[in-house]
Amino acid sequence: MNQSKKSLNNWFLILGVLALAVAPLIFVRGGKFAGSDDRAKAAITEIQPEYKPWFKSPFEPASGEIASLLFASQAALGAGVVGYAIGIYKGRSQQPKREE
Repeated sequence: MNQSKKSLNNWFLILGVLALAVAPLIFVRGGKFAGSDDRAKAAITEIQPEYKPWFKSPFEPASGEIASLLFASQAALGAGVVGYAIGIYKGRSQQPKREE
């Protein structure tokens, strides 16, 4: 594959990522973005109103923004670990075999 074809593929990938990021902002007008914890709590309460949680989180973030920051940090750290592992294995597979 030549350089111009690779460059074109990269631009298509960038445009695809941007489209996926912007599409929900365009098509979900006035929608409330809520976390899955809130939705799960509402669904459980609807199904079984007398349900009492058997576990309480040891740490409660002060606000939704802090909770979002912690979630994004956790996702970034996980992506970094997975990317590092993939890079290690890819590098090992491309090393020439040494005969001893």
